[in-house]
Amino acid sequence: MIIKYSQSGNDDVSSLSLTLFFLPTEYGFLSSRLGSRQLLRKKSKLNCPSNVTLFVNHLDSDRSVIPYEYHKFDFCIGDEDESPVENLGQVLFGERIRPGPYSISFKKEEQCRLVCPSKKYTKGNLDSIQKLRLLQRGMGLNYQHHWIVDNMPVTFCFQNLQEMDVCTTGFPMGCYVDDDGNAHDACVIDPNYDQKGSYYIFNHVDFEIVYRDMHDDANFLEEKVGGRIIRINVKPRSIKHSSESKLDCSSSAPPLAIRSQAEDAEIIYTYSIKWTPTKIKWSSRWDYILQSMPHTNIQWFSIMNSLVIVLFLSGMVGMIIMRTLHRDIDAYNRLATDEDAQEEYGWKLVHGDVFRTPRYPMLLSVFIGAGSQTLLMVSVTLVFACLGFLSPANRGSLITFALVFYVFFGIVAGYVSARLYKTLQGVHWKTNLVMTSFLVPGIVFTVFFFTNTLLWTKGSSAAVPFGTLVVLLILWIFVATPMTFIGAFFGYKKKGIEAPVRTNQIPRQVPEQTLYTKPLPGMLMGGILPFGCIFIQLFFILNSIWAHQTYYMFGFLFLVYLILIITCSEATILLAYFHLCAEDYHWWWRSFLTSGFTAVYLFFYCIHFFNTKLVISGTISTILYFSYTAIFVFMFFLMTGTIGFLATYYFVRKIYAMVKVD
Repeated sequence: MIIKYSQSGNDDVSSLSLTLFFLPTEYGFLSSRLGSRQLLRKKSKLNCPSNVTLFVNHLDSDRSVIPYEYHKFDFCIGDEDESPVENLGQVLFGERIRPGPYSISFKKEEQCRLVCPSKKYTKGNLDSIQKLRLLQRGMGLNYQHHWIVDNMPVTFCFQNLQEMDVCTTGFPMGCYVDDDGNAHDACVIDPNYDQKGSYYIFNHVDFEIVYRDMHDDANFLEEKVGGRIIRINVKPRSIKHSSESKLDCSSSAPPLAIRSQAEDAEIIYTYSIKWTPTKIKWSSRWDYILQSMPHTNIQWFSIMNSLVIVLFLSGMVGMIIMRTLHRDIDAYNRLATDEDAQEEYGWKLVHGDVFRTPRYPMLLSVFIGAGSQTLLMVSVTLVFACLGFLSPANRGSLITFALVFYVFFGIVAGYVSARLYKTLQGVHWKTNLVMTSFLVPGIVFTVFFFTNTLLWTKGSSAAVPFGTLVVLLILWIFVATPMTFIGAFFGYKKKGIEAPVRTNQIPRQVPEQTLYTKPLPGMLMGGILPFGCIFIQLFFILNSIWAHQTYYMFGFLFLVYLILIITCSEATILLAYFHLCAEDYHWWWRSFLTSGFTAVYLFFYCIHFFNTKLVISGTISTILYFSYTAIFVFMFFLMTGTIGFLATYYFVRKIYAMVKVD
């Protein structure tokens, strides 16, 4: 029997697929990586490695936005010189994947094995006391380990307070019992963690590695595959070992309690490994993680319910617009051919002012260009995610794809901004070009650099290294900016979009508006419908970002995204039509701000999520949360505002091109 490891895929963490070949006594076949087959004429014994590498990732917490590298805490560490190279998305999200100190061999069980020499903390040694206090702080904030085996997250399965089986992709580094004897976090699982004012570090882990015996499974290479890892469960425990030579990992072993003000302590790290066969197929090995996530069933029901409601409302809005509009156009055209035509009224009355250049045309053009860039980036990224290219197994791929698409779609921002600015008869095209290239990216980069400085001061793994910052600047200055220039060049080469009606030289006075046709009430009404179709998905998206849950339902997300585009368009068009009927022709900025007002509801929802769903503590973490939220809300504002503006612009041009105007 020969055990072979093959590296597949292009993920940064090598996908180690275990392949076992059973050779006949005299002859055997061995497939190479290129698919060729070599005939072995005699018995041979190949010494292939059978070790399974365990990788450790950064530690994070649902009470702090600041993640830390594994070696920041005083754990046993492996050989970090052989660490895999993270992609850009992993670096931006603070992932730092390193080889772990645990020695694992395929199907080799271990019982109470020592990881590394014991960690001793002595009184009077300032360095050791600081390390011990950092461990206690991590346990107090419920920092979580994230380990990886065979490109599969190590999971921690337990029963929650509602007696539901839950599997998470992280497990706590420890827990604590306060001075009043109240157990917190994972300490509620075991009643032995009961000493007041004590911390219990999980210095022992029981691995259960589930694999599939595949020597009878057919495959297209006709190889006899022995087995593949399906899942890795871990059960962390706190154990007080007598010494390195007297290890006790039994279920009756006493826990290791470290007093809050203790200055002397000794921590011995151990582990055990158990291999369990299963009939689950390798292609289904992610299912148990996704199916055991909280609220999964609620999500399916809520999305379907929201989809039905939004489709119904969208149909009503579309029907009202089409029926009313057709009646108005027929009436206007009949009046235009009648010798006794009456005076114009309604939205036709403002035909000489509806295409008048709005205030701040340059800023509007820049925002629409940046919004078009964001809209196209989100659309293409979601398409790739729905096709399976951005699955949870490809760590960091989502943000990497989104960033690359955003950079190259700078050509769209330049083209749209230049073409619209020329349509609005703008003359300062150089200023428009510079603002399109630097205004929105500059705002985002400034906030990002501010948050990165805070993370630097805290020594967090989420702090982007200086070299990566240089790479981001190069992408901005030397890739995105030239793409914007190219798009602007083609935009200025094209003729401005001609209005279907002539604009009067003297602007018409807008009559006094009712409460419902004033700008702010219109924005409040226009933003609530699009937000109503996305807030359920927002809950799960925010959970995946801040509560470290896996998000995988990109198909439903894409469907909701399409509904968002439809509702933003229809709601903005409907309100613009009412305003034009009220003889208010200032629709340019209003159409952008009406659908963009959805971002205001999004911001308030993020505040609600922060206050009710998260337990983030600390000033720095709060600043980081709202800084990242500000970037997210700002980009969402540009995207939704652009959707409403483009839809309304198309609608206004269409209706005024269909009526006969002298």
